This record gives sequence, structure tokens and C-alpha cells, in this order.
Amino acid sequence: MKKTLPIIVILITVSLLGLIVLQVSWLDNLLALRRGQLNNKINEAGVSVAVDLFNGMATAPSIKFNNRMNFPNLVNGMPMLMNPATVDEKYKLEDVQQKLQKAFAKEDLNFLQFEFAIINSSEDFEMRTPNFEQAYWDTVANKRLFVGIGPETAADLDGISAPEHLIIIVPDFTKQIWGSLRWIILGAIGFMLVIIAAFFVTLRTLINQKKLSEIKSDFINNMTHEFKTPIATISLAVDALKNEKVLTDREKIGYFTGMIKEENKRMNRHVETILQAALQEKQEMKLNLKELHVHEIINKILATYSLQLQDKNGTSEVKLNSQSDLLVADEVHFTNLISNLIDNAIKYSNDNVLIKVSTHSTPKYMIIAVQDNGIGMSKESVKHIFEKFYRAHTGNVHNVKGFGLGMSYAKMVIDAHKGKIKVDSTLGKGTTFTIQIPIDLA
Repeated sequence: MKKTLPIIVILITVSLLGLIVLQVSWLDNLLALRRGQLNNKINEAGVSVAVDLFNGMATAPSIKFNNRMNFPNLVNGMPMLMNPATVDEKYKLEDVQQKLQKAFAKEDLNFLQFEFAIINSSEDFEMRTPNFEQAYWDTVANKRLFVGIGPETAADLDGISAPEHLIIIVPDFTKQIWGSLRWIILGAIGFMLVIIAAFFVTLRTLINQKKLSEIKSDFINNMTHEFKTPIATISLAVDALKNEKVLTDREKIGYFTGMIKEENKRMNRHVETILQAALQEKQEMKLNLKELHVHEIINKILATYSLQLQDKNGTSEVKLNSQSDLLVADEVHFTNLISNLIDNAIKYSNDNVLIKVSTHSTPKYMIIAVQDNGIGMSKESVKHIFEKFYRAHTGNVHNVKGFGLGMSYAKMVIDAHKGKIKVDSTLGKGTTFTIQIPIDLA
């Protein structure tokens, strides 16, 4: 696992980078293709409108005279020159705009915004939209299209210049292209984010599995050691009891039988701890609720740890300030909870340990605090302290034993009693566990 995990991370990372590069290249090509398609469609729409305008003017000629007399020069009774009407004489601005909108819609360009103008051969405006001039001079962001309105547009005749021109401006052309592709782009980005999220979930799962494998290996090693020691002690005590000198000495018999009994209790505690772990795995905890005297339970637990405190030249300080110590809880689990907190306070402390246990109550909650002056925990340890099998780093304290199940079990008991548990710890100064349990769970 140690060797394969980095390889998996590298391979997936390279794959993701490759996909991102391909996506960017694909989007760039798509933008260029879309730009070309829109250019062609805009040209076709513009030409179709120019043809329509010319044909419309050709059917309604305007008679113009080429001399200064008040009557035309007639040839066979007809005017000498007949010129078509100009666009502004035939159409209104709204008419041309409507034609452009229809032509754009026919080319599936409804989404495009545009400005337009009609100019004559002298480059004077015949008509224009309000924002045309502002858009015309921005040649960087905007697209401009000039289409002649004349015979060359309608009949494709060379050599005859158009008397009028239709100018179409598409503002923010590139931006509007991106807008037309937004759903494709959003879809591509969405799928890429899903792939990246799947990568991180997979990586996180692999890392968690790796940690879990290491933790379980440590658990098995600790369990083996914890059982091996009492078994060896019991074996030695049994061998000693077979000795004739010991058999004749009642005091020694009592000593060795007491040793066997204590080591047997020790193994029973280990078995109970492992059963608690199995209980946590199933997420099952049946509570046998009844009224308990919390202060009485705390004093009994402290009495059982008096010898361990003496071994570390330690003392306990008890401030039971709760006006009422009655609590509806499961006696076994609640006792184990307080016992685990005090046991941890002693284990993770150097000599001259001071354990402070205090209580106070509110109308709805019983609040119990267990404080020590031990080695404390880092922020990282505090973050993981309630995880199963997790054991905080003990610094220079090397005699700390256990399975890393005490705090996860404590959290499970608190949750089952609908309470809360809080940890405050400073590395090198000590730790305080504060629990808050409803007085009445009903």
C-alpha cells in the first residue's frame, strides 16, 4: 500500500492534467469553429437583407431630373433618367431592423445583439440605430460587416459600385460567442469537476483505508501485548504455587492467588474493551435508564484509582457543586464513561499529577468536568481524539497502554444519552474534558 498509493496518485494526477489540457484545446477549437460559423451566418443574413432592400426599392422608382429646367427631357414621351428610390425614402428604421431580426432568426442567430446603419455613396447616414456610432469605433471587441445595396448585391454584377451600404455591428462579438456556448462550456466544466471530485473522494478513501489498516495493525499488536503480559504472569504464579515451599506458606499462597485474581480481572477488562469496540462497530447501545447519584459514582471511581495516583505522587481535587446529583442514565455505561476520563487523565500525565473533577447543574443539564495537568494534546490530536483506535502521541511518556477505544466509547455513551462532550487541551499544560448530559432523558 505504501508503494502503490503514490503511484496511483501520480497516475490519476497526470490523467487529470491531460484531460484539462485536452478540454482547453477542445474549447479553443470550438471557439474558432463557432466564430467561423457565425461570421458566415452574419454575412448571409446581411446579404439577404441587402437584396431584399434593393428589390423593394427597384419596384418603386423615384424620378429625378438631370437638368435645371422645370420639365424633364423626354425620349419617346418617357423621362430621360429613372433612378431607384433610396432606402430611407422607401423604409423606416424599424422596417430595416425587423428585416434584420428575421434574417438573423432564419440563421439561428436570435441570441446576437446588433447595431446597424445605412449610408449613401457620400458616406452620409441615411438611418442608424441609437448606439451605432459608439459601437462602430470599437474595432477590437466588435465585429463590423459592410454589405452593398445595389445591382452587384442582387445580381452579382461586377464593375458597378453600390450607391448605398448596409453596415452591421455586432458588439462584444467574442463575448457573445462564449455566451452561445455557455451550456456546452458549463457541461464540460461540470463533468470535469465531477471527475476531480471523484479523484479526491477516491484518494481520500485510499488514505483512510491506509490509516485504518495501520490503526488496526497497531490495535492487534497492542492487544497481543496486553494479553501476553497477564497470561505470562498467571503462568508464573501457577508454577510458583506448585513449589512445595510456597504450598507450606499461607502468606505466599495468598500473594500468588491474589496475583492470579488481579491479572484475571485485567484480562476481563481487556475483553470488555474489545466487546465495546464491537458494540461501536454495530452502532448499538441499549440503555438501562435509572436515577443515579452522580457524586457517589465519582467518589467511588476516584477511590479505585487511588493506588495509580499514589504511584505518580498524584492527588485529586473534587468540587461537587451541583445542587442535585440525581441523573437519569445507564449506570454501567455512565460509570465506564467517567472511569475512562479519569483513567486517561492519569495515564497521559507525568509524576505529581493533579486530577480535578467538578460538577454543576442547570435546570436541564448536569455538567461534569475532568481536568488534568498532564502532557496535553496538539490541535491535530484534539481533532481526532474521538475516532476509534486513535491514540494521541504521548511525547516522553512511554508507559501509556491501551487500544485507542476509550474516547470513541465515551463519545458513543454521550451521544446515546443525548449529551455533548467538549475537549480543551494545551500541549504541555493539560487537558479538560467537559460533558453535558440532560438530567431527564424522557
